[in-house]
Amino acid sequence: MLTKQPNVGTAEQTYYIIDFDSTFTKVEALDVLGEISLIGRPDRDDVLNQIKAITDRGMSGEISFTESLVLRLGLLKAHRDQLPALVENLMGKISDSFQRNKEFLTENANNIYIVSNGFCEFIIPIVTSLGVRADHVFANTFVFDESGLIVGFDPKNPLSANGGKSQVIRNLKLDGEVYVIGDGYTDYEIRASGLANRFYAFTENVMRPRVVEKADHVAPSLDEFLYHNNLSRSQSYPKSRIKVLLLENVHPVAVQLFEQEGFNVEIRKGALDEDELIEAIRDVSILGIRSKTNVTARVLEHANKLMTVGAFCIGTNQIDLDACTQKGIAVFNAPYSNTRSVVELAIGEIIMLIRSIVLKSNLMHLGGWDKSAKNSFEVRGKKLGLVGYGNIGTQLSVVAEALGMEVYFYDIVDKLALGNTRKCKSLDELLAIADIISLHPDGRKENKNLISYREFSLMKNGVIFLNLSRGHIVDIPALVDAIERGKVVGAGIDVFPNEPKTNNEEFISALRRLPNVILTPHIGGSTEEAQANIGNFVPAKLLEYINNGSTYGSVNFPELQLPMLKGAHRLLHIHANVPGILAKMNSIFAKYHINIHGQYLKTNEQIGYVITDVAKEYADEVVEELKGIDNTIKFRLLY
Repeated sequence: MLTKQPNVGTAEQTYYIIDFDSTFTKVEALDVLGEISLIGRPDRDDVLNQIKAITDRGMSGEISFTESLVLRLGLLKAHRDQLPALVENLMGKISDSFQRNKEFLTENANNIYIVSNGFCEFIIPIVTSLGVRADHVFANTFVFDESGLIVGFDPKNPLSANGGKSQVIRNLKLDGEVYVIGDGYTDYEIRASGLANRFYAFTENVMRPRVVEKADHVAPSLDEFLYHNNLSRSQSYPKSRIKVLLLENVHPVAVQLFEQEGFNVEIRKGALDEDELIEAIRDVSILGIRSKTNVTARVLEHANKLMTVGAFCIGTNQIDLDACTQKGIAVFNAPYSNTRSVVELAIGEIIMLIRSIVLKSNLMHLGGWDKSAKNSFEVRGKKLGLVGYGNIGTQLSVVAEALGMEVYFYDIVDKLALGNTRKCKSLDELLAIADIISLHPDGRKENKNLISYREFSLMKNGVIFLNLSRGHIVDIPALVDAIERGKVVGAGIDVFPNEPKTNNEEFISALRRLPNVILTPHIGGSTEEAQANIGNFVPAKLLEYINNGSTYGSVNFPELQLPMLKGAHRLLHIHANVPGILAKMNSIFAKYHINIHGQYLKTNEQIGYVITDVAKEYADEVVEELKGIDNTIKFRLLY
């Protein structure tokens, strides 16, 4: 990790020498050209592996660059007509941190040089798209035969020979500080020859141990390089320094989204208990959990850098929302992403239970044969009672009604009934009416043992009972009693008051081995489709908040949907909801004659959230005074 440097390049010019392959782009261009030129050849995979192995040996300094180049071009068998396809391919493989920092490349174009052992034919179109000057590109050129086949390279070009990069820099006679950014041994050679002040080993795309050990500094991204050299006034805090902790096997697409943004991502498969999470959460800025990890007030006391929490599930009762709000930590969840999956499981279990399929299947596994219609019914015409009419309850009512069921619901919040669904005035009324009861309330603490002995006594004899919502909502001893007495003739339970933290722990419950009971391990939303949806949805919300300040969809923050930040700096101020904060902020802006491009304010009962877009030039004292306003909880800058 780099330590931020004092101002550099102010007394004299600073020049930036940047490699192309695996630095400016994520890939080695000749490897990609091979993938294009060798299409249709039966030995394609073998030849590609040979080319990549030669590339790695050359970049690590195991063989000379000239030898590497000759060997690769001999294997490629490429044609001039294939170069446009190569350029198009490389346009989609520009390194993420270079794309994020186009402004730096454009503003410093006169001081940036691309020095590469690659070829101008494909390098120039790529780098000029991000503002680099074409006349500042130094690279090889192809030699073609009469038919257009690539048969070699210009041997007069110094970059075709060993030590060519050093020779190019020597010829440029740059007067000032010279910093080299690259992933290969030939980039280090510029520094070794005394022609550069620093060599940064660029590891965003590939990490070559022999190159890293020679480097003055390691730059996991261009963001890091800019921050290290105090060029961050036009660049936010580097994302490679922002730690993301993802627990409980969140979908791989979520990991990919954070890594693409350049964050430092740590993954742990299982849930963590309170003490484990306290240890793991230090220096974490973004936390992703599912339903088993509890984010308590005690945990948050040790979360020194935490900015946001993402619940990769519907519920947030495992998170102390009040404590998060008091500490200025925004919380997001996935209220819709797995709705369909839970609904389908509910419908499937209702049909299985009302037909006594589980009993018959278990008997057959033991060699029995019970071909009868006894205790087997259709769902058509049956009364389905929904306790809770939120996202899942409403969709379940639509599907159930399509199957011919009569649907009733009860919710403490006044909800509009969909289709022919009927609202009950009380929970007692619903329990007495329903042939099938499915629970879908939220996870608030007040709902603990919402269904207990009294509630089971109000139900019809022979009722089918489902809980796919929250484990603490049902009093398990009362449910066991109702099943054993025949009050409940079939039950589907997916959630439990106490659940194993990992797949290796034993599931212990009094519900085990009871007849006509379907037990599932909290998988209501565990389908590939649902997890992929959640894996996309939650990171999108977290990234919107981190990158843009938007809180739309937050469960504990005032909701603000903000425009993209353009041509300004964004100041994010989270404070206790007390009078006068906005006036104090604006008096500071007026004091320093700062032009406000846009300002947004929203509050809830606990906090206020002010976003101010200001002109780029302002005194550093402004930030300190804004942070010093009484009742400030958190302050953040976006550039």
